[in-house]
Amino acid sequence: MTQMALPLAWPADPRDDAFLVTPSNQQATRVLEGWASWPVRTAILTGPRRSGRSLLARIFAAKSGGAIVDDAERLGEAELFHAWNRAQEEARPLVIVADAAPPAWTVRLPDLRSRLALSPHAVIEMPDDALVRALLDHLFARRGLDARPDLIDWIAARIERSHLCVERAVDAIDQAAMERRARPTIPLARTVLAASALIAGSPEEP
Repeated sequence: MTQMALPLAWPADPRDDAFLVTPSNQQATRVLEGWASWPVRTAILTGPRRSGRSLLARIFAAKSGGAIVDDAERLGEAELFHAWNRAQEEARPLVIVADAAPPAWTVRLPDLRSRLALSPHAVIEMPDDALVRALLDHLFARRGLDARPDLIDWIAARIERSHLCVERAVDAIDQAAMERRARPTIPLARTVLAASALIAGSPEEP
Protein backbone atom coordinates (compact mmCIF):
# COMPACT_ATOMS: atom_id res chain seq x y z
CA MET A 1 0.00 0.00 0.00
CA THR A 2 1.36 3.44 -0.95
CA GLN A 3 0.00 6.95 -0.89
CA MET A 4 -0.03 10.01 -3.10
CA ALA A 5 0.57 13.12 -1.01
CA LEU A 6 -0.75 16.51 -1.90
CA PRO A 7 1.78 19.31 -2.45
CA LEU A 8 2.16 21.37 0.71
CA ALA A 9 0.86 24.49 -1.02
CA TRP A 10 -2.45 22.87 -1.95
CA PRO A 11 -5.23 24.44 0.17
CA ALA A 12 -6.84 21.17 1.24
CA ASP A 13 -8.39 20.20 4.54
CA PRO A 14 -5.37 19.03 6.59
CA ARG A 15 -7.25 15.84 7.46
CA ASP A 16 -7.52 14.93 3.77
CA ASP A 17 -3.89 15.08 2.71
CA ALA A 18 -3.27 11.68 1.14
CA PHE A 19 -4.85 9.27 -1.29
CA LEU A 20 -4.18 5.69 -0.21
CA VAL A 21 -3.25 3.42 -3.10
CA THR A 22 -3.88 -0.33 -3.24
CA PRO A 23 -4.70 -2.65 -6.17
CA SER A 24 -8.37 -1.56 -6.03
CA ASN A 25 -7.52 1.98 -7.18
CA GLN A 26 -4.08 1.54 -8.71
CA GLN A 27 -5.40 1.58 -12.27
CA ALA A 28 -6.95 5.01 -11.67
CA THR A 29 -3.74 6.48 -10.27
CA ARG A 30 -1.70 5.09 -13.15
CA VAL A 31 -4.03 6.57 -15.76
CA LEU A 32 -3.85 10.01 -14.16
CA GLU A 33 -0.09 9.84 -13.58
CA GLY A 34 0.31 9.09 -17.28
CA TRP A 35 -1.66 12.11 -18.47
CA ALA A 36 1.13 13.26 -20.80
CA SER A 37 0.50 10.19 -22.97
CA TRP A 38 -3.29 10.46 -23.15
CA PRO A 39 -4.58 10.38 -26.75
CA VAL A 40 -6.69 13.44 -25.89
CA ARG A 41 -6.32 16.03 -23.13
CA THR A 42 -9.33 14.73 -21.16
CA ALA A 43 -9.89 11.64 -19.02
CA ILE A 44 -12.90 10.32 -17.14
CA LEU A 45 -12.45 9.31 -13.49
CA THR A 46 -15.15 7.11 -11.98
CA GLY A 47 -15.63 5.34 -8.69
CA PRO A 48 -18.03 4.84 -5.80
CA ARG A 49 -19.11 7.76 -3.68
CA ARG A 50 -16.68 8.47 -0.82
CA SER A 51 -13.94 6.58 -2.67
CA GLY A 52 -11.59 9.57 -2.73
CA ARG A 53 -12.18 10.25 -6.40
CA SER A 54 -12.48 14.03 -5.89
CA LEU A 55 -9.33 14.02 -3.75
CA LEU A 56 -7.47 12.08 -6.44
CA ALA A 57 -8.68 14.58 -9.04
CA ARG A 58 -7.42 17.48 -6.89
CA ILE A 59 -4.03 15.81 -6.50
CA PHE A 60 -3.92 15.37 -10.27
CA ALA A 61 -4.80 19.04 -10.87
CA ALA A 62 -2.19 20.24 -8.38
CA LYS A 63 0.55 18.11 -9.93
CA SER A 64 -0.32 18.62 -13.60
CA GLY A 65 -1.70 22.16 -13.61
CA GLY A 66 -4.86 20.67 -15.06
CA ALA A 67 -8.53 21.25 -14.43
CA ILE A 68 -11.39 19.24 -12.91
CA VAL A 69 -15.09 18.87 -13.56
CA ASP A 70 -16.63 17.13 -10.53
CA ASP A 71 -20.09 15.51 -10.44
CA ALA A 72 -20.13 15.77 -14.21
CA GLU A 73 -23.56 14.18 -14.57
CA ARG A 74 -25.04 17.27 -12.92
CA LEU A 75 -23.42 19.65 -15.39
CA GLY A 76 -25.20 20.71 -18.54
CA GLU A 77 -24.04 18.66 -21.52
CA ALA A 78 -23.30 21.75 -23.61
CA GLU A 79 -21.10 23.14 -20.84
CA LEU A 80 -19.27 19.85 -20.52
CA PHE A 81 -18.84 19.69 -24.29
CA HIS A 82 -17.18 23.12 -24.27
CA ALA A 83 -14.95 22.15 -21.32
CA TRP A 84 -13.75 19.07 -23.24
CA ASN A 85 -13.00 21.18 -26.34
CA ARG A 86 -11.28 23.89 -24.31
CA ALA A 87 -8.93 21.33 -22.77
CA GLN A 88 -7.82 20.30 -26.27
CA GLU A 89 -7.44 23.88 -27.50
CA GLU A 90 -5.41 24.96 -24.44
CA ALA A 91 -3.50 21.65 -24.17
CA ARG A 92 -4.43 21.69 -20.50
CA PRO A 93 -5.40 18.27 -19.07
CA LEU A 94 -8.92 17.89 -17.75
CA VAL A 95 -10.35 15.19 -15.48
CA ILE A 96 -14.09 14.62 -15.58
CA VAL A 97 -15.29 13.00 -12.35
CA ALA A 98 -18.47 10.96 -12.61
CA ASP A 99 -20.29 8.00 -11.08
CA ALA A 100 -19.87 5.96 -14.26
CA ALA A 101 -18.66 6.37 -17.83
CA PRO A 102 -20.95 6.16 -20.88
CA PRO A 103 -22.96 4.15 -21.76
CA ALA A 104 -23.85 3.63 -18.07
CA TRP A 105 -23.89 7.44 -17.88
CA THR A 106 -26.52 8.42 -20.41
CA VAL A 107 -25.23 11.25 -22.62
CA ARG A 108 -27.75 12.56 -25.13
CA LEU A 109 -25.59 15.05 -27.02
CA PRO A 110 -23.95 13.02 -29.84
CA ASP A 111 -20.89 15.27 -30.13
CA LEU A 112 -20.21 15.02 -26.40
CA ARG A 113 -20.79 11.28 -26.41
CA SER A 114 -18.26 10.78 -29.20
CA ARG A 115 -15.66 12.89 -27.40
CA LEU A 116 -16.10 11.07 -24.12
CA ALA A 117 -15.63 7.80 -25.98
CA LEU A 118 -12.13 9.00 -26.96
CA SER A 119 -11.19 9.82 -23.37
CA PRO A 120 -9.13 7.45 -21.21
CA HIS A 121 -11.12 5.95 -18.33
CA ALA A 122 -9.60 5.84 -14.84
CA VAL A 123 -11.56 3.50 -12.55
CA ILE A 124 -11.61 3.32 -8.76
CA GLU A 125 -13.04 -0.05 -7.77
CA MET A 126 -14.72 -1.06 -4.52
CA PRO A 127 -12.04 -1.28 -1.80
CA ASP A 128 -10.01 -4.46 -1.42
CA ASP A 129 -9.01 -5.89 1.96
CA ALA A 130 -5.78 -3.92 2.03
CA LEU A 131 -7.57 -0.62 1.43
CA VAL A 132 -10.32 -1.36 3.97
CA ARG A 133 -7.67 -1.89 6.65
CA ALA A 134 -5.65 1.13 5.54
CA LEU A 135 -8.73 3.36 5.55
CA LEU A 136 -9.79 2.17 9.00
CA ASP A 137 -6.32 2.85 10.36
CA HIS A 138 -6.16 6.26 8.63
CA LEU A 139 -9.61 7.39 9.75
CA PHE A 140 -9.13 6.32 13.36
CA ALA A 141 -5.76 8.08 13.47
CA ARG A 142 -7.31 11.21 11.97
CA ARG A 143 -9.72 11.28 14.91
CA GLY A 144 -6.93 10.71 17.42
CA LEU A 145 -8.25 7.27 18.41
CA ASP A 146 -5.97 4.47 19.54
CA ALA A 147 -7.31 1.66 17.36
CA ARG A 148 -5.13 -1.42 17.82
CA PRO A 149 -4.34 -3.80 14.94
CA ASP A 150 -6.60 -6.52 16.38
CA LEU A 151 -9.54 -4.10 16.30
CA ILE A 152 -8.76 -3.06 12.72
CA ASP A 153 -8.65 -6.72 11.67
CA TRP A 154 -11.88 -7.52 13.50
CA ILE A 155 -13.80 -4.68 11.87
CA ALA A 156 -12.34 -5.30 8.41
CA ALA A 157 -13.42 -8.94 8.53
CA ARG A 158 -17.06 -8.06 9.28
CA ILE A 159 -18.18 -4.85 7.61
CA GLU A 160 -19.38 -4.44 4.04
CA ARG A 161 -16.59 -3.77 1.55
CA SER A 162 -17.43 -0.18 0.68
CA HIS A 163 -15.81 3.18 1.29
CA LEU A 164 -19.05 4.52 2.78
CA CYS A 165 -19.41 1.63 5.23
CA VAL A 166 -15.83 2.11 6.43
CA GLU A 167 -16.58 5.77 7.18
CA ARG A 168 -19.85 4.95 8.93
CA ALA A 169 -18.17 2.29 11.07
CA VAL A 170 -15.43 4.68 12.21
CA ASP A 171 -17.96 7.46 12.86
CA ALA A 172 -20.14 5.18 15.00
CA ILE A 173 -17.20 3.86 17.04
CA ASP A 174 -15.76 7.35 17.44
CA GLN A 175 -19.08 8.65 18.78
CA ALA A 176 -19.45 5.77 21.23
CA ALA A 177 -15.86 6.07 22.43
CA MET A 178 -16.32 9.79 23.11
CA GLU A 179 -19.58 9.23 24.96
CA ARG A 180 -18.03 6.51 27.13
CA ARG A 181 -14.63 8.17 27.35
CA ALA A 182 -13.11 4.84 26.45
CA ARG A 183 -10.55 3.50 24.01
CA PRO A 184 -12.09 1.68 21.01
CA THR A 185 -12.11 -2.06 21.67
CA ILE A 186 -13.60 -5.12 19.98
CA PRO A 187 -16.46 -5.40 22.54
CA LEU A 188 -17.29 -1.73 22.01
CA ALA A 189 -17.13 -2.11 18.23
CA ARG A 190 -19.30 -5.23 18.33
CA THR A 191 -22.01 -3.45 20.33
CA VAL A 192 -21.95 -0.25 18.28
CA LEU A 193 -21.74 -1.79 14.82
CA ALA A 194 -24.45 -4.37 15.51
CA ALA A 195 -26.74 -1.66 16.89
CA SER A 196 -26.07 0.42 13.76
CA ALA A 197 -26.75 -2.58 11.48
CA LEU A 198 -23.24 -2.29 10.08
CA ILE A 199 -22.51 -5.91 10.95
CA ALA A 200 -24.77 -8.91 11.41
CA GLY A 201 -25.68 -10.00 14.90
CA SER A 202 -27.13 -8.62 18.10
CA PRO A 203 -25.53 -5.91 20.25
CA GLU A 204 -25.95 -8.27 23.23
CA GLU A 205 -23.86 -11.05 21.68
CA PRO A 206 -20.59 -11.74 23.53
